[in-house]
Amino acid sequence: MTNPMDDQTPTGATGATDDDTDMLGAPSPQSPDDQLERDPQNWTTGDDPATEAQKSYLDRLASAAGEQIPAEGLTKAKASEHIDRLQSATGMEPRES
Repeated sequence: MTNPMDDQTPTGATGATDDDTDMLGAPSPQSPDDQLERDPQNWTTGDDPATEAQKSYLDRLASAAGEQIPAEGLTKAKASEHIDRLQSATGMEPRES
């Protein structure tokens, strides 16, 4: 018996191959310099409230830097900008999962 899931392709992907199948990633490894980096202000969800994970990590970074950042009205985009800035200032990098 054939599994119907074998014939399904992932949905929500952004790239395309010659047969118009949507794919994520690249056909060969790319260096970080070749990868697209989008400005947080241009994110589709950039104006959404910051996630709990962003706020938690930002709290750790700001504490390490001796800074206080207002949580009220903090957006995903603004949180990301603060995180990038404070990572550079403190040398702290995200934990590996």
